[in-house]
Amino acid sequence: MSLDDNNLPKTEDEWRVRLSPEEFHVLREAGTERPWTGEYVDTKTQGVYHCRACGLELFSSDTKFDSHCGWPSFDDAIPGRVKEIEDRSLGMARTEIRCARCDSHLGHVFHGEGFTPKDTRHCVNSISVRLEPS
Repeated sequence: MSLDDNNLPKTEDEWRVRLSPEEFHVLREAGTERPWTGEYVDTKTQGVYHCRACGLELFSSDTKFDSHCGWPSFDDAIPGRVKEIEDRSLGMARTEIRCARCDSHLGHVFHGEGFTPKDTRHCVNSISVRLEPS
């Protein structure tokens, strides 16, 4: 399911009807699923990960790697599909990542950890994305 900009819900009540309670909590209220519980933590299937709320392509499985952090990790996003926002909600500076089309919460991005040559980890809630296998 991919929504174009004209078909996106306009209110949080409209999103609440479209999403499950768990999806709504993470995607629209910037919640976080418990580590090691998401369906894509250990997935090695080739394909493209789409925003679960609007269907926008966000990450290629070619950029997924095992960071051992409890959430799916990607060292790169599809250009222009993920926006970064400063997040100081837990008393520390982090960078939240959101879908560029529908502004749904995906997770956080971290730099300088040394996991990959790109030195970037997009730490994504499984419930925020849906894998379309190749």
